[in-house]
Amino acid sequence: MQLVIRSFRPSDKDIVCTLFSIGINEHIGPCFRNAMINPPHVAATLALCITGFLLGSVLGALVFTGVWVGLVYYCCHELYDSYVKEKLKTDMQDIPGYYQSKPDDSFWVAEAEVDGRPQILGTVAVVAKGSGKEKHGELFRMIISQSCRRMGLGTRLTQTVIDFCKERGFSKVVLETSSTQASAVALYEKLGFRETHRHTETHAPFWLLPLTNVKILRMEKHL
Repeated sequence: MQLVIRSFRPSDKDIVCTLFSIGINEHIGPCFRNAMINPPHVAATLALCITGFLLGSVLGALVFTGVWVGLVYYCCHELYDSYVKEKLKTDMQDIPGYYQSKPDDSFWVAEAEVDGRPQILGTVAVVAKGSGKEKHGELFRMIISQSCRRMGLGTRLTQTVIDFCKERGFSKVVLETSSTQASAVALYEKLGFRETHRHTETHAPFWLLPLTNVKILRMEKHL
């Protein structure tokens, strides 16, 4: 497959937004599974099951457990789905305005011919932050189509951002990803990024993150 990494064009918007929505919402399932095997969640599931049984019957145990599991799934779904809805109204609504209006910002798409037609299979963006010697690039919108995972596209897109930042004399590249995205974290570590901080500050309500067991990882690569 001959891949070309090029700058975003306005005509790409619908395809890019669809790819973004699918790519982010793919994390709902892994997030839910990761949350349910978290020891405190396992303990809560067992406790609710036993409580329901003692207070009523097998049906009571199923109801108590079902409500708990449903709540955890709702939180995982809401975390990612609400993020998609928010971003589709902000930066993804105006990609040229957010990512292409300044010379040190950029948004790329990875395109290849599939069955004789060009298809966009991945995206990545960078925004310049800081000033002077402290100027650095922040990587955003790394999305890879499910059809071409494990083919090196993530490496190529990340390297595109690294090279772009090096050309401009930036001090480093930074990014944020979630703890459930193990393959993404492994890719970034392979390319020299190191975790510098973990936090739970997101767009979501404060009570939602503990139920999803998600941490936000900040990673940096010095250039």
